[in-house]
Amino acid sequence: MSWQPSMNWPHAKQRAQVLGQIRAFFLARNVIEVETPILAHATVTDAHLDAFVTHYNYSQDSHCDESINLFAQTSPEFAMKRLLASGYGCCYQICKAFRHEEQGRYHNPEFTMLEWYRIDFDHFQLMDEVAALIELILGCDQAERISYQALFIREVDIDPLMTNKEQLIALISSRGKLSYWLEKEDSLDTLLQFVMAELIEPNIGKNAPCFVYNFPASQASLAKISSQDLRVAERFECYFKGIELANGFHELTDAKQQKLRFEQDNAIRAQLGKAKHRIDENFISALEHGLPSCAGVALGIDRLIMLALSASKIDQVITFSIANA
Repeated sequence: MSWQPSMNWPHAKQRAQVLGQIRAFFLARNVIEVETPILAHATVTDAHLDAFVTHYNYSQDSHCDESINLFAQTSPEFAMKRLLASGYGCCYQICKAFRHEEQGRYHNPEFTMLEWYRIDFDHFQLMDEVAALIELILGCDQAERISYQALFIREVDIDPLMTNKEQLIALISSRGKLSYWLEKEDSLDTLLQFVMAELIEPNIGKNAPCFVYNFPASQASLAKISSQDLRVAERFECYFKGIELANGFHELTDAKQQKLRFEQDNAIRAQLGKAKHRIDENFISALEHGLPSCAGVALGIDRLIMLALSASKIDQVITFSIANA
C-alpha cells in the first residue's frame, strides 16, 4: 500500500477544470447548486444496492447508551426530491455517494456524483441536456438515441418486451456465456440485465454517446410508466466507450405507487436472503405533499473525467481509492 495519491497533479488540475465547466453549464441555465446530507435515517430498498451504515448515539429518540442506524447515501435523490416538493426550483448537486460494492476499473465504493432535476421536463428533454453537457466536456460527436426494445432487436434479434426465459437462455448459451446460476435464474429482468451488460453494452456508444430509453416497466425504479405503452418506463441510460455514464427518469410523482414499488423491492430482497430496508417515510411524505412534474438524472463524475482525460481506470482520476484511503 502506498501513501501517495493515485491521481497525479496534472490530472487533478484537469479534474478541477471539468468541475468548473459543469458549474458554468448549470449557471448559464439558472439551475441552482444545492447540498443535502450524506447521512440519513433511511436508504434505498433496491435489491441490488447496499449502503454503508454507521451508528449514532445522540438521537433525540434514544438514550445516549443506545445507537440508531444512519446510512451513507447511495445518491442524493430522495433528499433532492424533498427539496422540490417543498418549493425549490431546478437544482443540481455535486456530492459524494457511497455504495457497498466491490472496487473495480470503473467503480470505487466512495465516488462523486452529479445529480440534477428539471421541473416540467420529460426524459427526452433531459436527454437533450445530458447530451449537451457530455458534448461540452468531452468534445464528442452528437449522441445516438435508441429505445431499449429496438436496441435488443438490432443487437441480439430478441424483443425484450415479448421474450421468455427459454429464449434468453438459448441466446446466452449461443454466445458461450451460460453458467449454472443463469440456468437456475427465474427473473426475466436479471437475464435481460445480463444480456444487456455482457452482449450489448460492449457494442454500443463506441464513437459517440448512446442513450437507451424506455426500459421495461419491471425495471422502472423511480420512473413513470409510459402512457403510450404500459410495457415500458420513461427511463434512460447513457453509455460511451464501454462506460455507463448516466441513469435518468421522468420521475414518478405518485406516492402510493412509489411505496408499492419499495415494498416489492423489499420482497425481492427477502427472496435473495437480504435484510429488508425501512421505507423512507420522509420521502413518501414529500411525494404525498406533491412533487412537481420533473425529470432527474444521476451522472458519474469520476467516469466522465476518466473519458475526458483518457484514463484507463478510476484510480487515475481520484486522489485516493478505497485501497489506500
